[in-house]
Amino acid sequence: MSVTTSGQTGGDWAQRTYEAMAPVYDAFTGHYESEAWIADLVKLLDHHGLTGRRLLDVGCGTGTSFLLTRAREKAGEAPQLAVADMLALPEFGQFDLVWALDDAINYLLSSAELEKALVGMRANLAPTGLLLFDVNELQAYRTFFAETTVVEREGRRLIWRGLASADAAPGSICESEMEVAPGEVLTHRQRHFPEAEVRAALADAGLECLGVYGHGLDGIPTQPLEPTHTKAIYIARAAG
Repeated sequence: MSVTTSGQTGGDWAQRTYEAMAPVYDAFTGHYESEAWIADLVKLLDHHGLTGRRLLDVGCGTGTSFLLTRAREKAGEAPQLAVADMLALPEFGQFDLVWALDDAINYLLSSAELEKALVGMRANLAPTGLLLFDVNELQAYRTFFAETTVVEREGRRLIWRGLASADAAPGSICESEMEVAPGEVLTHRQRHFPEAEVRAALADAGLECLGVYGHGLDGIPTQPLEPTHTKAIYIARAAG
């Protein structure tokens, strides 16, 4: 069984951005090696003792993560979909795995918001359940969020204008603008969460951090987390 949520948070601007971007998101991320990346994440989870088949996918977006072949085979039934605020996540049940992928966590803009989200995810964990989420690292904000990129797919053009600084400080809130159609500009606002801050939020939310991994553009998780990594992966479980 899997339950997915849109994971809306960060105010009305985030909801408007998601709704405007959703129809073209898959076209503009079609080059991502999502299946290989998620397969690597599952290997990490297996290493940390993942069991069962109940998944809560927080911030599912257009559903790439739970519609992959392996997920479909394991789910055995159509996933249940729900719209929920990540800062006030309902208790949908007890899940063997709760995850929030593709930097959904970075749309939280403070330590307090991060802790609230983690408390909600913890409340949905089965006694032996695992939590996994990724966050963009500082390197991503100093590069991709500080650059302009033009992508053309399926007759559409998306212009990404990063507004961050190439020397953005740890813990910075960084913005980008995405033009999905002439005159239609969407704002992405994200916060960088340093490792120490994430670990503290996990502990305050009653979670035990089991492992931290990092990777660059190759998408292959390794340890330890390095300053050159663009993304960090955290795996945790309920403390005690």
